[in-house]
Amino acid sequence: MNKSCPGSIHRPTSFKYERTLLPFSFYSPKLALYILAICATLLLLLQIRSLHTPPIPTLPSPSPSWSFLQQWQKVINKTLASPNCTQDVLESMTQKLRDSVTFLPLKDLRFANQPLPGHTWFMSSMYDTHEEGEVQYQQFPSDSSNGRLLCLKGRDTHDGSWNYYALAWPEALPSNASLMKGLTFVAYNHYNYDNIWHGLSAMVPFVAWHRKNSCETPTRWILYHWGELRFKMGTWLITLMEATFGQAPYIEGFSGIEDDDQPVCFEKAVVMRHNEGGMSRERRMEVYDLIRCKARVYCNVSGDQKRPGIGMTLLMRTGPRSFRNETAVIGIFEKECKKVEGCQLIVAYSNNLTICEQVKLMSLTDILISPHGAQLTNMFLMDRNSSVMEFFPKGWLKLAGVGQYVYHWMASWSGMRHRGDWRDPDGENCPYSEDDRRCMSLYKSGRIGHNETHFAEWARNVLNDAKTSKSEEASKHAQNSISKTCDCS
Repeated sequence: MNKSCPGSIHRPTSFKYERTLLPFSFYSPKLALYILAICATLLLLLQIRSLHTPPIPTLPSPSPSWSFLQQWQKVINKTLASPNCTQDVLESMTQKLRDSVTFLPLKDLRFANQPLPGHTWFMSSMYDTHEEGEVQYQQFPSDSSNGRLLCLKGRDTHDGSWNYYALAWPEALPSNASLMKGLTFVAYNHYNYDNIWHGLSAMVPFVAWHRKNSCETPTRWILYHWGELRFKMGTWLITLMEATFGQAPYIEGFSGIEDDDQPVCFEKAVVMRHNEGGMSRERRMEVYDLIRCKARVYCNVSGDQKRPGIGMTLLMRTGPRSFRNETAVIGIFEKECKKVEGCQLIVAYSNNLTICEQVKLMSLTDILISPHGAQLTNMFLMDRNSSVMEFFPKGWLKLAGVGQYVYHWMASWSGMRHRGDWRDPDGENCPYSEDDRRCMSLYKSGRIGHNETHFAEWARNVLNDAKTSKSEEASKHAQNSISKTCDCS
């Protein structure tokens, strides 16, 4: 007896059944031809229908400025119109936006060796708003940020790549984020805020923005040095900013934020990362005019207090880059000053003066004589078209780089006249060749000698120029009076 296959039905050998005949077999060529004919007919009908259907107009591709927020709003509106809309759907969409916020390092290590055009160390993914001749800045929210706010995270003071930034929509801030109200100024400085030259260079663009935006003042300042958080400015700089903005700057330290990883977002923020870069000379002079004017008002210094004649000030240094023989240098300029009617020589040390004493001294100065150093930053506090005479120790011309010319630049930017410099040919010898960069560590803090013949002739020329143009200078001083330059318009 044959064994049946598993699952088959056992039939007696005597059982007979009838097979129902179909027009064709499932395995016959007729079925294939039949299916093929049906497909061809359907394709033909679809083609005929398409010929009678008007073409759908091609929509223009979205503009690059079409923001994700607008697209999101469309989705929300469509969802709200749907009868299946629920609060859970909206909350889910908002949470997805929160989760999509991406924090990037404030200091971009890709540009650790040299920034590329359009990029900087700081917030490298962002581009600045820049009109010809105006200050370069970023503002949040704005059209360029598609209405998003600036958010920061981290308080590292040693490595800016551990501090982060991101952009987020106001309706979908990162989870656990704090929102700080008011206007926030975020400053990036390649150097520091204690040195009055570097500090002022970082503040000037904020004053320019303030001047252009109806004197709007910040609620807080956030200071960064290469992406590293800083918590103070020098006293000189704080006083000038208090005078300019009408209130002492509040330096944000995030003391109320317990967790360094907790994001902080800002209702309105302005970011500066190029110092005075991009500003025209005219705009810079207007900004320096405003700071000078505000400082004089703050210190109760009136233009009427200026003495007749010519004020010549020797602003001295102690220690590095001081004169080796101060008595001889003072004697040379005192002798030449006495030859000019109405000339008065003042000898001062900036480290012995209060901020307001420096403001008053500069208001009385027509000719500023000083070694290269941060104290020369005070020059912008003089009246426009005043003169500056600068002195260097040995070795700076070859080895100091472009930084030795900062007071040439500042004189031009603030409306002063840089009357040249004197570079001491004598000084301590370097054990290496004169072009060796290692010599700069020796020359940087060198002291300055003197040349009586050269100093006397130089002083005579500057004094004569000041004397012959005194009437013109007085006229321009009146044009730059406090009542006319202390507004922001």
